[in-house]
Amino acid sequence: MSDGGARTVRVGRRSVQIHRPDKVLFPGGADATAYTKGDLVDYHRAVAPYMLPHLRGRPLMLDRRPDGVDGPAFMQKNTPDAYPDWITRAEVAKEGGTVTHTVCDDTATLLHLVDQASITLHRWLSRTRRIDRPDRLVFDLDPQGDDFEAVREAARLLGGLLDELRLPSAPMTTGSRGLHIVVPLSGEHDFDDVRAFARDVAETLAAAHPDRLTTAVRKKDRGDRLYLDVQRNAYAQTAVAPYTVRALPGAPVATPFPWDRLDDPDLHARRWTVADAVEQARSDPWAALPRRGRALGPARRRLAALRG
Repeated sequence: MSDGGARTVRVGRRSVQIHRPDKVLFPGGADATAYTKGDLVDYHRAVAPYMLPHLRGRPLMLDRRPDGVDGPAFMQKNTPDAYPDWITRAEVAKEGGTVTHTVCDDTATLLHLVDQASITLHRWLSRTRRIDRPDRLVFDLDPQGDDFEAVREAARLLGGLLDELRLPSAPMTTGSRGLHIVVPLSGEHDFDDVRAFARDVAETLAAAHPDRLTTAVRKKDRGDRLYLDVQRNAYAQTAVAPYTVRALPGAPVATPFPWDRLDDPDLHARRWTVADAVEQARSDPWAALPRRGRALGPARRRLAALRG
């Protein structure tokens, strides 16, 4: 229902006020569709059953664009006092103090964040109940420019190595330029252990393909090679959440897909948008991914044997 410049959305027991639903957040253009805040509300309401399992219990960092994607942006960690008291908060330690993050546990919270023009949701790789024990490991395949063929080849090589290590993995478009390869973990290792393992995997792969891949953190040291980024696997670092929207023309979405779609010629980092990401979500693209994550001990021993 609508009340002047606002729209009220009923979600379960909650009523969420959407202010200025007709406000254009994604201007249209020759190659891009325009989307309003109301359009984003409709998208998030539809995708919520598939998105929320990837958000529940995880602190968030929010990319907010109150004046639309062409306006100023700011990254929000602390939860404003004005947020409704039914929204879950998580106070976590940082150097010299704490930060009270928002946690998105339900559809009502998700829609409130959209009302606040939170375009992209960046999630922690751990959950609040064990904040120092990540249950996700992420490799970010970051190309120089928009060379998606290099991303596709890197994903193929990394997926093959993870198979050798007997670690399940799943790919996701970032909605920007590259792909994320996600490995579910058991949650028994701390961030330092997980990042060290991810670095060893990336360095092993880069050493085998030094003309195509690199782990060099500085851009000037990468040349035209694809960067295997493992820096997100650290305490308080975040990665874009599955099915979140990116603040780019056309409202592309970070979207999971199955490994057998990797060679699809239509695949690219911005393949799915708010127009078709829900349809992709309904296909259960990560159905092959086991629900229980793996411990890294056996994989670490296999990697050591491969490295000789």
